Amino acid sequence: MTSETLRRRLHHGDVDGNKHEHLETSGFEGLNEPLLASYDYDDRQSEGHTLADIWDDERKKEHLHWALLFSQLIAQWAQWLANIVVGSGTFIGRLFPFNSAIGNNQTMKLLLPPLSPLQEERLRYLQQRLQVPFDGSLLGHQDALKQLWRLAYPDRELPSLKSELWKEMGWQGSDPSTDFRGGGYISLENLIFFAKNYPDAFQNLLHKKDGSRVEWEYPFAVAGINISFMLAQMLDLQSGKPTTLAGIRFLELLSEDAMAFDHLYCIAFQMMDAQWLAKRASYMEFNDVLKSTRTQLERELALEDVSSVKDLPAYNLLKR
Repeated sequence: MTSETLRRRLHHGDVDGNKHEHLETSGFEGLNEPLLASYDYDDRQSEGHTLADIWDDERKKEHLHWALLFSQLIAQWAQWLANIVVGSGTFIGRLFPFNSAIGNNQTMKLLLPPLSPLQEERLRYLQQRLQVPFDGSLLGHQDALKQLWRLAYPDRELPSLKSELWKEMGWQGSDPSTDFRGGGYISLENLIFFAKNYPDAFQNLLHKKDGSRVEWEYPFAVAGINISFMLAQMLDLQSGKPTTLAGIRFLELLSEDAMAFDHLYCIAFQMMDAQWLAKRASYMEFNDVLKSTRTQLERELALEDVSSVKDLPAYNLLKR
C-alpha cells in the first residue's frame, strides 16, 4: 500500500467532523465524545447521526416502550418471584423478548441482580479506567503511545511523538494525542491489549489484509477509539451500575475475567471489520457499520450459553 493511497484513505472529507461536530455529555471525562462523525453532504438532519445521537435516540424511544414492558412485568411477576435465581442472566433473557428489542435498537432497563464483591471491585476499577483522559504531557501516556508503535511496526524506527508517520497507523494528523478527546486513555490501552494478545488479528486489521477493500477505508487507530466509546455506551458503563441486558450480561463475563472489556474490544474490532467487508462499506458509512456491530454484539451477549468472552460466536473471528 503506497503512502499516496494511505493519504487518500485517511483524508477523505472532513475526517474529524469539525464541520458537523456532535458533542456527547456523559459521566466520564476521559471517554465522552465519538470521533468519526457520519454526515450527509446535503446537511440533512435525518441522516448522519453520531454515536451520541444514536444513544440519545435510544433514550427517547425507550419511553415509548415502558407501557408494554410494565404490562409484561406485571403479568409474569408471580412467576418471576417464584423462579428467579439471583444473578442468573439466562432467566432474565427468557423473561423478556430481548432479541426482538435488540434488533430494533431498543434499550431496556432491567433490575440488576446483587453483585458479588469481586464484580463490584472489577466494575469499579473499569469505571476508573474510563474516567482517565489521555494526557500527552504525561510520560506514562507518551510511553504507551510509543509501545503501540513498536507493537504495530516492530521492524521500523520509532518516530517522534509528532510525525507524519503516525498517519500510517490511522491517526488523523501528525500528533496522535489530539485524537484521544473521544476515547480517553483506555482506548490506547485497548489498542495495546489487542496488539499484544491477538497479534495476527491486529496486524491483519492494521494493514487491511483481509478481503477486497474500497478506496476510502476507515482509519485504523481512530476507528479503535470509536469502538472503545461504543462499548462503554452499549454496556451502560456511564451509569453507576449497568441496567441494560448487555451491561448485566457483561458483568457476568467480568466475574470470570478481569479483562473482559479488553477482550470484548478485540472481538468488536474484528466484528466491525467483518461487517465492513460484508457491506463493502466506505468511509462515509463507518457509523452505520459501527451501529450494526453494536447490534450484533448485543445479540451475542444475550445468548443463554455465553458465560465467558470466549463463548461469544464472534470470538472465533479473532486470529492469534
